[in-house]
Amino acid sequence: MKNFNMKRPFFSFIKYGLLSASILTAGIPVNTSAQDLPSLKDVYKEYFLVGAALNEAQFTEKAATEADIVKAQFNSISPENVLKWGMIHPVKGKYDFSEADKYVEFGEKNHMFIIGHTLVWHHQTPGWVFKDDNGNPVSRDTLLARMKDHIFTVVGRYKGRIKGWDVVNEALNEDGTLRETNWMKIIGKDYLVKAFEYAHEADPDAELYYNDYSLVNPEKLKGAVELIKYLQENGVKVAGVGLQAHYTLDFPSDKELDNAITRFAETGVGSVNFTELDINVLPTPYGGGTANLDLNIEANKKYNPYPDGAPDSLQNALAAKYAGLFKIFIKHKDVVNRVTFWGVTDRNSWLNGWPIRGRTNYPLLFDREGKPKPAFYSVIDLLKK
Repeated sequence: MKNFNMKRPFFSFIKYGLLSASILTAGIPVNTSAQDLPSLKDVYKEYFLVGAALNEAQFTEKAATEADIVKAQFNSISPENVLKWGMIHPVKGKYDFSEADKYVEFGEKNHMFIIGHTLVWHHQTPGWVFKDDNGNPVSRDTLLARMKDHIFTVVGRYKGRIKGWDVVNEALNEDGTLRETNWMKIIGKDYLVKAFEYAHEADPDAELYYNDYSLVNPEKLKGAVELIKYLQENGVKVAGVGLQAHYTLDFPSDKELDNAITRFAETGVGSVNFTELDINVLPTPYGGGTANLDLNIEANKKYNPYPDGAPDSLQNALAAKYAGLFKIFIKHKDVVNRVTFWGVTDRNSWLNGWPIRGRTNYPLLFDREGKPKPAFYSVIDLLKK
């Protein structure tokens, strides 16, 4: 672990929530750079990888401040969009790897564990994938051929470079049953098996994951465990399961999170990863933990109470929540291999626009200017006490 010499708040010596955020950040010089801060990847290097999901401006370094944070703080990266089907294979027979290549090159240049997200999903997959030239649903064999071509082409291009793939994303309903997606309707349940088989054939050394949200909820957790067992019974090696971890200040409870990690570990998967971690601190009209993109809620001031900045009490609550989550991740370090934040700073978090557009949210460890928040030090100091 590096020996960092800088003036910083004495977060190690207080209980979360007892001092104001203004006091907690008072010791941070205004001109502190990302390279001068303690590093998440160094502090947690004996425990698990710490990553972030990147957009194009960040991995091309047009967003220089955010790119500097990524290089200084993280040793794993995921792409927000550039490897999704709609971006990389928008038209039948035509692939566009221009942005994806830059993403992979950024990760390689900075010696990061590179994740591919995602191969098979019901969102952001063009309609042509499921239709013939007359607009009718394609046959099972045709759709399997298109899936195989896509996976072989994309995974094959980055063989040995992208180390892990979210092969299937969000295949479950909230009650744990399989979604009636076009993949499911046309191919059947074994589309799950075929997707993993094709990915393994394309790159036998890549880690292959199942990824979903709300996996701490009992019914969905049960369904996900059954899904993993179904894959295993059909000869699929699942390297890990990804819990998207779109959480709130009061969700999940420590007991719920601990139970989910334990249940997945008992299936024999290689790892339990937290793949899209952020904490929605704003009031919402729906339950915690969801990332259902079908939600679209009309703007209302009561759901955007802090447009001009987060109050100290909220900053402290966020710090306490992150500290609690990381304590559990540390407890399960034998099976938790990666913790990835969905975004770099509050400014570019998707939670500013979903499921209610135009909100000002504060879900991450770095604020809109790229400065570390009390939550950053709550996570850093867990292993420095």
